[in-house]
Amino acid sequence: MTTSTVTKAVATIEARTPAHRDRAVDGLRALALLAVPTGHWLLGGFTLSSDGALHNASPLSAFPGFAPVSWLLQMLGIFFLVGGHASVLSYRKRKGSSGAWLKGRLARLGRPVLGVTAVWAVLLPLLHYGFGVPGDTLRTASTLVVQPLWFVGVYTVVTALTPLCVHAARRAGVWAAAPLLGSVAVVDFLRYGPCAETMPAWLSVLNVLPGWLFAYQLGVSWGEGRVTRRHAWGLLLGGAALFAALLLAFGYPASMVGVPGEARTNSHPPSLLVLALAATQSGLAILLRDRLGRLLKRPVLWAPVVVVNLSAMTILCWHQTAMLAAAIPASYAGEVPGLVGAPDTVGWILARLAWMPLFAGLLVLIGRYARGFESPWTRTGPAPRAAAGLLAAGFAVFALGLA
Repeated sequence: MTTSTVTKAVATIEARTPAHRDRAVDGLRALALLAVPTGHWLLGGFTLSSDGALHNASPLSAFPGFAPVSWLLQMLGIFFLVGGHASVLSYRKRKGSSGAWLKGRLARLGRPVLGVTAVWAVLLPLLHYGFGVPGDTLRTASTLVVQPLWFVGVYTVVTALTPLCVHAARRAGVWAAAPLLGSVAVVDFLRYGPCAETMPAWLSVLNVLPGWLFAYQLGVSWGEGRVTRRHAWGLLLGGAALFAALLLAFGYPASMVGVPGEARTNSHPPSLLVLALAATQSGLAILLRDRLGRLLKRPVLWAPVVVVNLSAMTILCWHQTAMLAAAIPASYAGEVPGLVGAPDTVGWILARLAWMPLFAGLLVLIGRYARGFESPWTRTGPAPRAAAGLLAAGFAVFALGLA
């Protein structure tokens, strides 16, 4: 792509951007989106077993001091915040019923998920029987592909609750999120407190919905104009104080992502530490909104934000496939520094950083074809859609270890 082509594309994007577009919110969404593949690519590695199969590993097992990196890369709180804000604006502008609005929103989320799982359902037997990829490698790959899709499922549920969130925001403002924080705190006390051994294992599941709905509700209240700078400072400082207390006084794991071998994890399901981080990030994002908006008035900075937002679901659904597209072929060559091999040295980290541009390039290449799943499937009849659904269901059975 030549310089003149890029310049023309930037100018076109700028010309097509409505004057009322909230560039800061789009910028925050793009930042949170890019943090997902960056985090997975940087903090996820592979070991190679004697039979040539790939297995998941993490550099955080060998370098627990790198846990603060996960604080920067765990930006799902920001994603839910801007998601709630955007949903309010979309909900106000709906032309039909709430049900019709919700159906359209959910279809936009569901099509890319159906696409990636259907494609992988076809790839699994092809890779195994056609190219001899070990079954354990395929299970590892399936786990990684499914890993970001849980987020889409949760986001679908909280999106369905938008009308209730709007009602709560109009009644209680920013405080509408407080009961959600309290609910997670109670569950955490029960599962980690003095009576933890008597609590059922399923108790943690109760944190899934309120844990991720917290930042979404903050976003809805923000979109309703019920979050002031004073509230934002409260979220920033209060969230930071709670985060520090949970780490230093209550023994919460420092990593915001799961680490193989550790009994406790913060994100699956979300613990109170995740909400403390989300509150901190949300307060900071709201305070920086105007400054970020002015910065994104520059066309050269605004254009990448638009491109990332237009490819949001493609990035979420296919970034692990991009990494696997490099790692699976490399596994036939044995251990490859930073790609295949135990992530337990500084050399591995440096090598992984060097591999990340390749992952990004593969994601761009895959995205050229996968972005079609984000568009309405107007040219497909009921039979192809049913086939895609069956393929996706088959992949889910395999990925979840049910087959």
